Amino acid sequence: MELNRVVDVEGKVPIRRAIVSVSNKSGLKEFIHSLVSICPGIVIYSTGGTYTAIESYLGAGQALKHLRRITEYTGQPEMQGGLVKTLDYRIYLGLLSETYNESHRNDLRRMQVEPFDLVVVNLYPFQEAIARTGATVEEGRTHIDIGGPTLLRAGAKNFLRVATLCDPADYSEFLQVIRTHGGSTTLSDRFRWAKKVFRLTAAYDAAIYSFLNAVGEDSLETVYTIH
Repeated sequence: MELNRVVDVEGKVPIRRAIVSVSNKSGLKEFIHSLVSICPGIVIYSTGGTYTAIESYLGAGQALKHLRRITEYTGQPEMQGGLVKTLDYRIYLGLLSETYNESHRNDLRRMQVEPFDLVVVNLYPFQEAIARTGATVEEGRTHIDIGGPTLLRAGAKNFLRVATLCDPADYSEFLQVIRTHGGSTTLSDRFRWAKKVFRLTAAYDAAIYSFLNAVGEDSLETVYTIH
């Protein structure tokens, strides 16, 4: 398999389609209102509690125009417990496809997929969960986020055209960027946010490893009923 080496990229990318799925909803209401105001044609794809929150922020009329459930987009229901919500080919085709790649454009047409321009995701609070007194290996395991890091890594890898935000502290800067550039992001900004994503996911994985590494195999019998 020959890996792609991209030369041609877009400098400014208009924000038309976004994936928003966050556990930390700090600043989300103000962010969504500003995003819709600056990019009036935007469509936001979301999941679970985030979808419900955004729907309440926008109201029925605006939500009908701007908000979609990811399950409706993928055609697949969420797995019980929310274990699988966003791990779907159509989503990652829309995130990883390259603008000037003819094969990718053919795949987008074949699957009737439009590219995503923005990912706004933060992760299950793993570190907070394991910091609680008496936290067990099962408490830690259930808080290991799979879909969130995958979305973040996909968006950040394709900083060529996708803006990826992993921290509510970046909302204000992002909004200023798109105000300045007519609803678009720039390559240098997307690259800066991508670096922050990989710093976050590296630290997240390191915390998981550190926690699991401190658990003795013999202690699993005190947590689980082994059949």
